[in-house]
This record gives sequence, structure tokens and C-alpha cells, in this order.
Amino acid sequence: MSLLRTRRFCVAPMLDCTDRHARHLMRLISRHAWLYTEMITTPALLRGQPERWLRYSAIQHPLALQLGGSDPTALAQCARLAEDYGYDEINLNVGCPSDRVQGGRFGACLMAEPALVAECVAAMAAAVTIPVTVKTRLGIDELDHDAHLHHFVETVASAGCRTFILHARKAWLKGLSPHENRTVPPLQYERVHHLKSAMPHLEIILNGGLTDLESARTAGAGLDGVMLGRAVYGSPYCLAGVDAMFYGDPRPAPSRHAVIEAYGVYAQEALRAGTPLSALTRPLLGLFNGMPGARAFRRHLSENGCRSGAGWPVVEQALESLHVAPLPA
Repeated sequence: MSLLRTRRFCVAPMLDCTDRHARHLMRLISRHAWLYTEMITTPALLRGQPERWLRYSAIQHPLALQLGGSDPTALAQCARLAEDYGYDEINLNVGCPSDRVQGGRFGACLMAEPALVAECVAAMAAAVTIPVTVKTRLGIDELDHDAHLHHFVETVASAGCRTFILHARKAWLKGLSPHENRTVPPLQYERVHHLKSAMPHLEIILNGGLTDLESARTAGAGLDGVMLGRAVYGSPYCLAGVDAMFYGDPRPAPSRHAVIEAYGVYAQEALRAGTPLSALTRPLLGLFNGMPGARAFRRHLSENGCRSGAGWPVVEQALESLHVAPLPA
């Protein structure tokens, strides 16, 4: 695989965040970052309308679909759908700790059932030709030691999974909210590095607590890649440094204004298709973070983007607030 088609830098799957509009914006900033959908459950995909969940703009590759589920047959069906839609990877969620997800017997609770996860991976791998990967935690509840983690990874790897994305925290299945499970259990990057040392043939991606590109590169040294989530969604223009830092691509990143101009072409087409402006402006809120006028820009979008009949002129008006001082690229 070419360096430019590797997971050296990934944007994490985030519910209600990494929808197709946000991913389009991210791809306009970085040519090479590996993008992930928000988690889609197998019932939602198989009982609903696949087009609603799976459609995306063609520029988004490389693009992975993250699935939530624990039924091998249903996961294989969803994997085939995803391959038909042109996705580059299927990722199984074995990391989400929410009560709702546990109730459906998927997410982090599956760390207690490595044989079942292996069966799911094997079914998907047999159904498609694209890679099947797993995103997981270091452990859950009292199953939080290297022996269990290594057994889990070995078992799932034997079923055909070569790539593991490790959120470098354990998850408490009871007593902590999903937000608290992203912040309260301590980060243990050294355990991810230990796993890589023990299993150098596997692709190991580090996730969890990474807040900027430089610290991510440092923490991920010796691993195969890093994955950032909230930091990217909150300030998407941080992706402007990804291509040079992680992929050695010397081409300059587009300016913020060039990005929003290109995004406007996409957004206006989506508006004509019936997408509300608020869905299209939400990914833009942090685009100008740290720049003069950024707060006024966000406020204007927040106050006016949700109004009935609002269109792209709302964004053009918001951009005027950025003219209080010269805007660097």
C-alpha cells in the first residue's frame, strides 16, 4: 500500500459529528487523512434505507464505515452493502461504553467475548474484499490487564483482522457516562506500545486523549498511526498540517477561505436537495478558531443557520465578521 493510502493519520468516528457533511469539509483540508463515519448499527442499516446512511461525496476517500453490532450474519450483510457503496474499510466498534449500546450487545461490552468478535470479523472478511478492522479499548471493568488485551487481539487477528485501533483507556460499563469514559479512566499509551512490540505484524493505531498534531506524532512514534477525534471536529483546520507531517506531501494546504469557498459549492447543492442549512453549517463552527472575528462568525451561524428557509447567504454574512483584521491563510 502506498504511504498516501495508509492510516498514518485518522479522524475518529464520532456520533452526531462525523456525518457526510463534516467529512466533506475535512477532506477539503487534508488530502490524505483516513476518514471514518459515525457508528451505524446493523438494524439501522438493514431495516432502514441504506442510501440514507451510506451515501457520501466522492472526494471523501479513503473512507471507512464503522458498524455497531454483534450478529455475524447481519454484519456480513452490512459489510457487503458498504463495499457495494465503495467504502475502503469496514470498522467494527468494540469501544463504545454507552448503556444503549450495551443493551444491543455491541460496543465495548464485546471485549468480554473475544470469540464472538472473531466470529463477526470472520463473517465480514469472508463477505468482502476490503479490510475489516476493529476499534477497541484496553479493557473493560475488571478485565483490564495485558493478558486479556493480548488474548483478545490474538483471537480477533486469527479471524482475519490485521488493523486494531486502540483507545488507550479502559471503559467502565457501569457508573460512568460515555463522556466520562473518554476522560476519567487514565490514559495508558505504554500499553499500546507494548502490544505493538508483542505483535509487530499487526497494524496498531493509537487513539485517546490526543489534542494536537505534534503531541499525536510524539505519542504515536513507533506505532502505525494515530487517530484524533474531538480536537479535529472542534478545530477542523488543524488538518491543514496533516499531509506534510504524516504523509510527507509538500503541497501547501488550502487557505480557510479556499476551503469554505469549495465547501459552499457542495453545500448549495445539498441545500437544493433539501438539506437544512443548520446541518451544513455545524461542521463550520470551529473552522476559524483562533482567528480575528471567529466568535462573531460562530455566533452568526448559530443564531441564523437554523431559521426556516435559511440559505448560503447566512454563511456569506458570517464571513464578513472575519474582516475586522487581515486573515492569514
